[in-house]
Amino acid sequence: MNTIIVGMGALGLLFGEKIARNTGNEHTYYLMNRERYNRHINDVYKINGKEVSLNIASADDPDMIPYKKADLAIIATKYGGLRDAIEMLKPYTDEKTIIISLLNGITSEDIIAETYDRDNIIDCVPIGMDAMRDGCNVDYTKEGKLQIGIRLQSQKESLDRLCSYFDDGGVTYEVMDDIRHAMWNKFMINVGINQTCMVYETTYFHAINDPKAKADLQGAMKEVVTLAGLEGVNLTKEDYDNDIRILNGLNPNGYPSMRQDAVAHRYSEVELFAGTMLKLASKHGIELTVNRRYYDAIKEIESRY
Repeated sequence: MNTIIVGMGALGLLFGEKIARNTGNEHTYYLMNRERYNRHINDVYKINGKEVSLNIASADDPDMIPYKKADLAIIATKYGGLRDAIEMLKPYTDEKTIIISLLNGITSEDIIAETYDRDNIIDCVPIGMDAMRDGCNVDYTKEGKLQIGIRLQSQKESLDRLCSYFDDGGVTYEVMDDIRHAMWNKFMINVGINQTCMVYETTYFHAINDPKAKADLQGAMKEVVTLAGLEGVNLTKEDYDNDIRILNGLNPNGYPSMRQDAVAHRYSEVELFAGTMLKLASKHGIELTVNRRYYDAIKEIESRY
């Protein structure tokens, strides 16, 4: 299995290293532009304190990768890097390459499908992990899993191949009968916890235990339930309660990607969360209280960078 990954954030490193370890390091490459490659060529990465060996390559020098076409392409960038990643992968994909996105939100697969055959794009939802990246170090207590699934029967052959690749790569996954429901369910978690931790500048523990932060977190999540219903997805009280249980099980001292971005003074994925929510709310003619306030608060935070 030849794998190319674009994005070396916490999830890209977590799953990419595991695939490389199980299928052979020579079959797994991280792809990036030349400027980024020159900046990171001498980096030494550690996962849970253990040094790992990873291959990186410049997209501007195709001879750096021994295989010309990937069996599996993984996009693990931030939302702002999605379209660049789509273009970067073009020379390394063909009609058999399976593409998955580890991005948060509910829109990345549709954006990828503007360029690639939808039959080769398998919807994917990373769930249950608490990985955090600090420089070249990734630490986690929960590895989580990838929920995968299809919307079209014509994707079935690609799904079967992806399952085989994941089995070879040692990736923990779950095939979902209703992947759209799973994506909205994860979206509900992210809209709540990511934005709450960023706005309140805090950890998982504080976000789910401080009364004011907790009320906003729950309010943001319930707004997702409302919009999901309007979009034809039935998020239930059981879904909501289970998401709260997941949040309670995370490393109390950890914090999610948006808070990590804020600490590093990087622009966040607010457009992926509150931004998407506000667009859908406008489409359906409703007002959102918490997500509107979160959107404005996060934009104000980012204006200080």
